[in-house]
Amino acid sequence: MDAQKIITVCGKDWAEIGVEFTYLGGGKECENCKINKVCLKLKKGGKYKIVGLRNGDVHPCPLHDEGVVAVEVVEVPLIVAVEPKMAVEGMKISIEGNCSDVSCVYYNLCNPIEFENDAFVVEKVIGGNVDCKNGKKLTLVELRRV
Repeated sequence: MDAQKIITVCGKDWAEIGVEFTYLGGGKECENCKINKVCLKLKKGGKYKIVGLRNGDVHPCPLHDEGVVAVEVVEVPLIVAVEPKMAVEGMKISIEGNCSDVSCVYYNLCNPIEFENDAFVVEKVIGGNVDCKNGKKLTLVELRRV
């Protein structure tokens, strides 16, 4: 399935095709902004990749010193570690990060910030085994938000 392009804005100084970022949401400064509906329509915690640049007009922004420009982005699949029974392509799943060992090298694969009680579909089983310190058997998969 091809990712759907979304028109949004990003800081002028990093608006380049291929740049990936995690959308952290808007700030208090965004509440009265004239273009906040374009900027704030991304999913908080979602990972996005810039795939196109629009007309290049620079708009003022209280969060970006150089201003913002319109870009086209797509949401990037999330790579996560799940139990093997959930590693089935096409399966609809929800994830609840449940590991509290922040020192583990796999912590972000098991508890990515992108999860906010959303539903996901397993797009691809990458495979491989994650050596969980807690003895769990985990497999890497790519997820797409439903």
